[in-house]
Amino acid sequence: MKSLHKQHGAETVEFAISASLLFLLLFGIIEFSVALFDKATLTNASREGARTGILFRPGPRDLTAEDAAITAAVQDYADQYLISLGGAAAMSVDIQRQDLTGDATFNAGDALQVTVDYPYHFLLLPDFVGNLGGIINLNATTVMRAE
Repeated sequence: MKSLHKQHGAETVEFAISASLLFLLLFGIIEFSVALFDKATLTNASREGARTGILFRPGPRDLTAEDAAITAAVQDYADQYLISLGGAAAMSVDIQRQDLTGDATFNAGDALQVTVDYPYHFLLLPDFVGNLGGIINLNATTVMRAE
C-alpha cells in the first residue's frame, strides 16, 4: 500500500514531459508548413509580376511605369495569399531586364527577371526560434521572355 501512495504524481510528471515534447513537435510541423506555404506563395507572386512585365505593349515601353505595375502585382498577390499575422508583407522586389536581342530596348524576345525577398517571421514559436534568429529569408526568382 505504501509503495502505491508514493507513485501518485508519477503519471502527471510523465505526461508533462511527453506532452511538452509532443506539442513542440506539433507546433514545429505547423510552423514549417506555414513557411513552405509562404515560399510557394512568393513563387506565384514573382510569376504574377513577371507575367505583368512581359505582356505585349504597342509603341515605346515606359519601363518606370511597368516596374511600378510589376511591384504592385507582386504586392497584391502576396497581400492576398501570404500568411503573416504581423500585417502587410514587408518584401523587396528586384526587377532586372536582359537585352537578348541586342537592340538596347526591351522588346519581344528579351528576358525579364523578377526576384522577391521576404523575411519570414515565425508565428507560433518566435521565442523558441529566437535563438536561431527568429527570421528566415524566403526568396523566389522568375525569368520570362517578353512577348
